[in-house]
Amino acid sequence: MSTTTASLATLAPTGRDARLLMRSGRYSGHTAGMAPGYVQGNLAILPKAQADDFLRFCQRNPKPCPLLAVSEPGDPFLPALGQDVDIRSDVPRYRVWRDGLPVDEPTDIAALWREDLVSFVIGCSFTFETALLQADIPLRHLAQGRNVAMYRTDIPTTAAGAFHGPLVVSMRPLKAADAIRAVQVTSRFPGAHGAPVHLGDPGRIGIADVSKPDWGDAVEIADGELPVFWACGVTPQAVIQAARLPMCITHAPGHMLVTDLRDHQLAVL
Repeated sequence: MSTTTASLATLAPTGRDARLLMRSGRYSGHTAGMAPGYVQGNLAILPKAQADDFLRFCQRNPKPCPLLAVSEPGDPFLPALGQDVDIRSDVPRYRVWRDGLPVDEPTDIAALWREDLVSFVIGCSFTFETALLQADIPLRHLAQGRNVAMYRTDIPTTAAGAFHGPLVVSMRPLKAADAIRAVQVTSRFPGAHGAPVHLGDPGRIGIADVSKPDWGDAVEIADGELPVFWACGVTPQAVIQAARLPMCITHAPGHMLVTDLRDHQLAVL
């Protein structure tokens, strides 16, 4: 199914509507702009043997990895995140990793499910975008129907067991006044990465060419705008790649789990 970002809110006005679209196979695109006001989450599914170390990694790196839910081993359901959430079918596109390499991007992982798999759902910056729009802060990737731009930085994360690697960030170009307001707005949402980690010169955080994102879609930075960078939930994918696990599953970048939680439930002020 092909659709514009503007029509995604009409196509799936609630989190459950979005999940039913994914589950039926009728939509496999990015979720930016879908179900406005509903919390979206990044996904990492690991064997139980590595799950404890990954949990410690998330606890040590709360900016890129704010945990929303963790499943029991072998349980594909996450009732804390919504009615009948089934992690095997409710993400529009998954990414399967073997020995640190992405080998497939299926739209359903029922055939891969095992009794030792543990699901981690991590907060996503898509959650605070509704609050930014409500504050009259324009977001170019949404206006253009694109996925957000994401970059690997040279900022190290804090290691836990086999898990280590660089911080990944998402970028939104903003006018200076809007950037200041964006810091205030997103600080209220630590469960969705909170305030930006960097504003301005991309080279200061190891990004050589901001026009060439590592994930997502490039967007123009106009005259008078600053690139504003937030910690990103794709960080676990970079970490998982470095750990070279025999097998794990994540979401494809930009293709999130849409939950029944409302954005205001993550606000702290």
